[in-house]
Amino acid sequence: MPRLALYALVVCALAVAAAVVSFVQGSFLGIVWVLLAGLSSNMAWYYLRRAKAEKEAAAQA
Repeated sequence: MPRLALYALVVCALAVAAAVVSFVQGSFLGIVWVLLAGLSSNMAWYYLRRAKAEKEAAAQA
């Protein structure tokens, strides 16, 4: 797994945990954490797909 994808997944998990804590405490700041979780999950997906495409391109070359 690419390092950037792993970092993005860690950020996603931490953002989800922060969103849960914020909503449990009654804060609407959790919305920001949910948005950050969505962004970081998309980044992880992108880096995984990019690494897969690079691996396939290297195998065909």
